[in-house]
Amino acid sequence: MTAATGSDRRASNNSTALHEARTAQLQGDWAAAYRAFVGADGIGPMPLDDLDAFATTAWRLGRGREAIRLAERVYSQMVRTDPAAAAMKALDIGLEWLTRGDVNIAQGWMNRARRLLAGTTEGLTHGYLAYLDAVVALVQQDSPGLARHAEQMRVLSEEIDDSLLTSLALVAQAVAAFDAGRVADGYALVDEAILPLLAGDVRVEWAGDIYCVVLHLCHKLADAPRMRSWTNAMARWCDVNSPVSYYRVCDVHRLQLAAADDDYRRLEDELLTASSALEEVNAWVGSEGFYELGEVRRLRGDTAGALAAVAKARELGMDPQPGEALLRCSLGQSQAAWADLRVALAGAGRLDRMRLLRAAVMVALARNDLDEAWQHSRELSEGAEVFGTPGYRAWAAHARGAVLVRSGEYSAALGVLKVALREYRIQQSRYEIAEVYEWMALAHKGIGDHAGATADIATADNIYEQLAVQPSGACGRNSPGGLTRREIEVLRVIAGGATNRQVAAQIVISEKTVGRHLANIYAKLGVSSRTAAVTWAYQNGVIREA
Repeated sequence: MTAATGSDRRASNNSTALHEARTAQLQGDWAAAYRAFVGADGIGPMPLDDLDAFATTAWRLGRGREAIRLAERVYSQMVRTDPAAAAMKALDIGLEWLTRGDVNIAQGWMNRARRLLAGTTEGLTHGYLAYLDAVVALVQQDSPGLARHAEQMRVLSEEIDDSLLTSLALVAQAVAAFDAGRVADGYALVDEAILPLLAGDVRVEWAGDIYCVVLHLCHKLADAPRMRSWTNAMARWCDVNSPVSYYRVCDVHRLQLAAADDDYRRLEDELLTASSALEEVNAWVGSEGFYELGEVRRLRGDTAGALAAVAKARELGMDPQPGEALLRCSLGQSQAAWADLRVALAGAGRLDRMRLLRAAVMVALARNDLDEAWQHSRELSEGAEVFGTPGYRAWAAHARGAVLVRSGEYSAALGVLKVALREYRIQQSRYEIAEVYEWMALAHKGIGDHAGATADIATADNIYEQLAVQPSGACGRNSPGGLTRREIEVLRVIAGGATNRQVAAQIVISEKTVGRHLANIYAKLGVSSRTAAVTWAYQNGVIREA
């Protein structure tokens, strides 16, 4: 009697918890639903539909690992009773592993779905599988495979009326179009693919992946206006659907855009927060965030911090080029930088090659190899002509103008650099605008226009100051003692008697970073104390008496 009563009580408690979970989920209260599902799962087995809903709830709250474990439990039950449903669940899990950045495990789940679908009539689930195959082809830079899977999806989407499949097929075709250089076609396909997402007709997990793919490509194409528009669309989608992890994805893309014209002191902490939150959820976007953090730190003059961010991007599965090569170049290691770029260029697809070529021109100029710089500049210009995005046009004109300056063709350089300025203004890329003004200063000096050169340098310095970054160094100007802008900033605050903690609070960095900057300052100036460093700063005009 007692055992039966205990069993009845557990069943009643389980039923009550599941009712609470279902009600909370219908109301969109994911935290309450999760707590109730955890309680029900601790009491005893739950129906398959509820276990599936538990997995979805965990995913909504950004609990990626737990969501995958729960989804695998669902699959284990489905595969024995409903192979067709199990195939779709295997693809859901494969999507999650792809998002987490593990292509091998994702392909394992895709192959499970492939095996379950073997011998069945080609239908909806085959289309979803083709989409994941297309994403894998994109990651592996397999252009023929990408085109093949995109065409398979196009045919299936015309035969089957399904909003998700239609969007996925359009995105796959868009990616293939971008890869083939048909950018206008790709944009038109993406615009059409986004419509069902905005209408709420696409499952949240797959809709989030569509936004990730689209924004990744837009960033790769260096088209800031398009990326800004689609990032705003994703933010509105997040507000409606409230998927916790995708808020951070949106943050990373927003910060990538902000890096064009915002104060880098603010960007640094925000990028670290957003990227760290994605490590266990979306390694693809997390690695992009850490790469951008490395760029911010590199331009701020924080070499050690940039190296740490680059290492983290690599750990999450990204080859951090060309940022790492440019970092090596800034340290005077131009040969090592060129070796890195050669390896990256050898395996790069058409789109990835553009960003690498831009860096290759600058590294070649650092190595005083004009022939090599001209070669990469020409290829960059050809690519800009094919793809036609504002960012690519700006990069091509910027690179060509720099090579013309170094070749002594100053008048021609000024004309080309003005084109770069116009394109960068469309992009709102203020750091690059400042770089162009530095190259224009050299060109104006070359034709004897010293007033023009002075004005150019003043404009560039004003922008660098607003962004809180180091000058690019195009004009060959050396800072006192070889100190970076950030190190000078730390030194000025310390001169006012601030402690490390107060310095950190004032310029919005960690105490550990302040300590690292102080160590660098001591090493560069050949001193061993704060007092000696401040004394040197006053003596050399880095800090002036009030």
